[in-house]
Amino acid sequence: MVSAKTRLFSPLTIKGVTIPNRAWVAPMCQYMADDGMPNDWHHVHLSAFANGGFGLILTEATAVCPEGRTTPHDTGLWNDEQRDAWARITQAVHARGSRIGVQLGHAGRKAGALNPFSGARGSVPLDEGGWSTVAPSPIAFGDYAVPSELTSDEISQIPTAFALAAQRAVAAGFDVVEVHAAHGYLLHQFLSPLSNARTDDYGGRLVNRACVLLQVVRAIRRAIPDVPLFVRLSATDWEENGLTVSEVAEVASWLREERVDFIDVSTGGNTPNPEISVGPGYQVAAARAVRDVCELPVSAVGLITTAEHAESILVQENADAIMLGRAALIDPHWPLHAAQRLQDERTKPLPPHRTTLQASSEALNRELFKIA
Repeated sequence: MVSAKTRLFSPLTIKGVTIPNRAWVAPMCQYMADDGMPNDWHHVHLSAFANGGFGLILTEATAVCPEGRTTPHDTGLWNDEQRDAWARITQAVHARGSRIGVQLGHAGRKAGALNPFSGARGSVPLDEGGWSTVAPSPIAFGDYAVPSELTSDEISQIPTAFALAAQRAVAAGFDVVEVHAAHGYLLHQFLSPLSNARTDDYGGRLVNRACVLLQVVRAIRRAIPDVPLFVRLSATDWEENGLTVSEVAEVASWLREERVDFIDVSTGGNTPNPEISVGPGYQVAAARAVRDVCELPVSAVGLITTAEHAESILVQENADAIMLGRAALIDPHWPLHAAQRLQDERTKPLPPHRTTLQASSEALNRELFKIA
């Protein structure tokens, strides 16, 4: 067999961090945490992808404050106990040769929801562990509870919450920080005219609707100036009068000016039942459109399941990396199998070595001691 040099298994360096290949794990909620604490489930779930050869592994949406959780069982990074729990997971991923990033988010009007794995929809009742939610405007998401409209003073606290969580993420050993501004979460709610009916400086024109996201990014950049910063955006709401690809591409160009390094392009999530034409790679065109305008590297996601399809997207320069969700869940060793299919020998299983684990643990303890 002749070894090939593929795009999929070429490294990508972002702000001094080299990611060994371009097959990455997309953020996927697990609904297995208590009080925002990651546990053995998350340790096994995420380190398994490192065993399988993924270059970068992104965590589930991790809340920057308790009321920002999508469900009562989402992970968080609003306290130091959570930071320390995440540190054990980043050590395990690094020992297996992969990079790991955290996706920081606030669910806004979609917070406090029933566990979707139960088959139920809507908000958890207040007397059963739910909480009052907030949003740009008092517009409910489907059958969820009507949120309270955020005041200007409350909005001013949001960037600080993201920045503090980002600092904890770096202290915990994460290589990348991603801001979740997609899928109908709070920052997407501000961006979309379907969920933002404000008439003040945070509503109306696109530049106003993007204001909170830009403030969040600035605060994070001040807190962690040298760490790769990603933003996940929904390129379209798939709804009439909703957010459009051209608008999101413009927002991405503003993010570049704020020193964002990478755009993670997805779509939808801000309305309960949009009409979407779903098929293999159905979101790739949006990724390319955003990339062409903002001139930042982007990832593509959405029913990309085969090695050949992933490679073709990269070769055609429609994206710079591939995010895999369901395909990764089905096959945590997807990169190893893809490398075999593409005859690229650069990705191989890397068993964790005791010396690597020990060095990683000692470095992390020194970092935690400095900020304690």
